[in-house]
Amino acid sequence: MSQILDPFPNDKDGSILCCYVNATSQIQVARITNIPNWYFERVVFPGQRLVFEAAPEAILEIHSGMMASAILSDTIPCAKLSLHKVEPAKVAVERNKVTNIRQMRKDSLEPCTVASPVNVAV
Repeated sequence: MSQILDPFPNDKDGSILCCYVNATSQIQVARITNIPNWYFERVVFPGQRLVFEAAPEAILEIHSGMMASAILSDTIPCAKLSLHKVEPAKVAVERNKVTNIRQMRKDSLEPCTVASPVNVAV
């Protein structure tokens, strides 16, 4: 499948055809950033179906909200979005990767400890 701006690299083996549907009432940005030398980003309007090629290990990030304050609302392994059957072992590996990414993000978002203000006499 040809993509105009950023086609899937030809040197990668085993691309899969994927489909994502924006079932919300908000505009979303779908993004894949975990594949070296390839960056995929598309705007997905409410009700729109996005069909794309990706590596089975790719992870689709869904960003929702206003453009100035878009937040990461979901991460989906592309193997789960495949229009064709993908080996269960590959899906299990990708599920573990997504769980690890979510845990890393959760750890990085824990509240910071702020020291109490210091009173300085002038």
